[in-house]
Parts: sequence; structure tokens; C-alpha cells
Amino acid sequence: MKTKIERLFFTFLLAPPMPLTLFMGFWWLSYTFLPEKWIPYGVLPGLLLGILIDIVFLKKLVERVYELSTVFWLAVLLFYSVGIFGFFMGVPVFNTALAIPAGFVIGGKLAHEMVNGVQLRRTTVRTCILTTMLMALVCATSAFFALMSPSTPSDLRGMLGLNFEVTQAMIWGLILVGGLGLLAVNWLLTALSIHFSHRFLSTP
Repeated sequence: MKTKIERLFFTFLLAPPMPLTLFMGFWWLSYTFLPEKWIPYGVLPGLLLGILIDIVFLKKLVERVYELSTVFWLAVLLFYSVGIFGFFMGVPVFNTALAIPAGFVIGGKLAHEMVNGVQLRRTTVRTCILTTMLMALVCATSAFFALMSPSTPSDLRGMLGLNFEVTQAMIWGLILVGGLGLLAVNWLLTALSIHFSHRFLSTP
């Protein structure tokens, strides 16, 4: 680790997935097999086990973050994508924020490997394509739920304070224009995050 910022960033990034994943896994098992009053007791071991795994392995994981595979980082990105999508009830706007930590990870890796300008540009483009494809999947899922839900027009009227009826054509327009805008923002944030993190972490 070159800087304390790197260490803190990767610690905060990698600490939540295991406890939250085990928490949710034990919750589903408890919900399926236990009486309702016992569910909280069935969930607690999953959370504690996740915290214990972090205590044992997190520091070692942070020390070798740049040796971790692309599949590992893709799994982390998917974890946060699903979590944010669910937390904000299918509104995809907030998922674009994940482009920033994704870019920081790649920018740090490239700085650690001391790549040249050509490799930096190629990796930046590939990363932008990957994160934007994931963002497109998020947008498509959000659009599916919006189009399938009969309450979407009234939800939009209330959320945006509109005094007119929202038609299906308007919803389609919002999906297409908004979706393309989010993809563009995601691409831009990914590229900028890689560029600035690479430059910052390459500085002695």
C-alpha cells in the first residue's frame, strides 16, 4: 500500500460484502425453515460469522488487493450493484456512483504496475465498457419493473409533483433518454476516476 488513503479505501470497500452476504443468506434460511419468532436468532450467526471472517482475513486481503483477479473485483461490483439497486427500490441513478470506486481500483492497479500510456488508455476503455454494460443491465431491469408496474404513472406524478397524467409514451421516453444519459455519465465517471486515481497514486 502506497498511501493510507488506499488502505482505508480498500478496507471500507471489502469489509461489508462478507457479513452482509452471510446475513442475507442466513435470513433466507431462517425465513424458510424457522418459526417467525426465531428468525432474529437464526440471522445473528450469519452476521457474526461474516464479521469473524473479516477479522481473520480482511487485513491480508487488503495487503494483496492488486494481486486479486478481475473475477473477484467483478463479484464485488455485482454485490454493490445489487445492494444499491435494492436499497433505492430499483431507481438506477444511484448505481452510477459505483463507477468511482471501480475506477479507483483499476487506476490503483495500473499505478502499481507502472503501465505506459497506451496500456492505460486500453485498460480505461475496457473498464468503461464493462461498467457501462453492467449499468445497462441495471437500467434494463429498472425499466422492466417500471413498465410492468401499474402504479408507475402515479408514482412519477407524486415523485415529480406533476399536475398532468403520465402516459406510457412518456414513461418510454424517460426510460430511453434517462437510460442513455446514465450510461454516458457512468462511462465518464469511470474514465475520470481511473485517470485521477492513476495520476494520484503514481505520484511519489
